[in-house]
Amino acid sequence: MANHVSSLKRARQTVTKTAINRANKSKLRGTLRTLREAIAAGDAKTLGDVYRSTVSVLDKSVQKGVLHKNTASRYKSRLNARVKAVATTKAA
Repeated sequence: MANHVSSLKRARQTVTKTAINRANKSKLRGTLRTLREAIAAGDAKTLGDVYRSTVSVLDKSVQKGVLHKNTASRYKSRLNARVKAVATTKAA
């Protein structure tokens, strides 16, 4: 265990930041799972709303440092392609 005041403070800060990062990652994974389940179900009505909320969470995770911006962009691109594929198959 740390002995100096500054290292004790850093240890406390690490615990707090770890909890925040874990919550942010968990929220991201949960929203991605929700969108993938909606795509699998093929529900075109709610798919647009779920996709918008997922993109919002992806953008926020970039701001918070959970994801790199190119990674989030790749996720958005691939998910958007899957959403459009579901929308076109339902329309046809």
